[in-house]
Amino acid sequence: MGFAPWRWLLALCLRLLFLVPAGVPVRSGDAGFPKAMDNVTVRQGDSAILRCTVDNRVTRVAWLNRSTILYTGNDKWSIDPRVVLLANTKSQYSIEIQNVDIYDEGPYTCSVQTDNHPKTSRVHLIVQVPPRIVDISSNIAVNEGSNVSLICIATGRPEPVVNWRYLSPKARGFVSEDEYLEITGITREQSGIYECSASNDVSAPDVRRVKLTVNYPPYILDAQNIGAPLGHRGILQCEASAVPAADFFWYKEDKRLSDSWRGVKVENRETVSRVTFLNVSEQDYGNYTCMAKNLLGHSNASIILFGPGAVHDGNSGSPQCPFCAPLLLLLLLLPFSLLLPPAQF
Repeated sequence: MGFAPWRWLLALCLRLLFLVPAGVPVRSGDAGFPKAMDNVTVRQGDSAILRCTVDNRVTRVAWLNRSTILYTGNDKWSIDPRVVLLANTKSQYSIEIQNVDIYDEGPYTCSVQTDNHPKTSRVHLIVQVPPRIVDISSNIAVNEGSNVSLICIATGRPEPVVNWRYLSPKARGFVSEDEYLEITGITREQSGIYECSASNDVSAPDVRRVKLTVNYPPYILDAQNIGAPLGHRGILQCEASAVPAADFFWYKEDKRLSDSWRGVKVENRETVSRVTFLNVSEQDYGNYTCMAKNLLGHSNASIILFGPGAVHDGNSGSPQCPFCAPLLLLLLLLPFSLLLPPAQF
């Protein structure tokens, strides 16, 4: 009795060798042998069903993955709990592989024994993998004029197509149909959000975004001369664009304005600075300088606070001449002969 297990194992090995002899060619098109399925394509995580059509001449049947036996008849040889027997009838022998992964891809063989002649048919399992971005550039800040390189690496089966797109109302289409996005001499107008998309039609595209900030020195957007009567409120305003945001400074001649000045209030926001004169006096009139400054540079603008007696245009600069326009019109209306010098005799 002690030799029974060895005899059983020996008999089983001989049976398997007889069932699936080495070197048996694939005969999926063999007339008289019902073949297995064509290639089976499934998505990662789904279940794959492998079917082998048989008839009443078949005496033994098995499913193999390369050289590994999965099932022989109703007996399970695979230790993988995901592999289950679906059907073992006179017409069909089918197994199911649940929660398919990449390592399940490859050839599977249905081997049958008919009239003591073993024959095989092979099916190839193809596993498709949804696209996934595995590496992408971090948010980045660069100075205007720099060269920028963004990268977006994705995996999947089939290999995904990677595109870069600039999310701007003025941008149209893709800015790069590649994993790499190269920008030479970047400008402030190219600052914003860049989107990487990886797609392979297996599932919805994988999408990630990168924020690209372009630093540049300040420049004054708006600075207008302001008129204010004595005893009233007067407000000087200066607006500037800069990244990073600018710090504002106000000067009258060589003196810097601050809230410590009597009757003066200075307010600074991200892009706008205001100087409020709560009760305009004669000493408040004059030329003021607004300076916007950040780490990359600075920009100045001259603004005049004037009283009712002076006439200024809306922009910084010198007062207007109130009589220039009427005088010019009078000169145009005079006869040309009056403008000529008297004749010499």
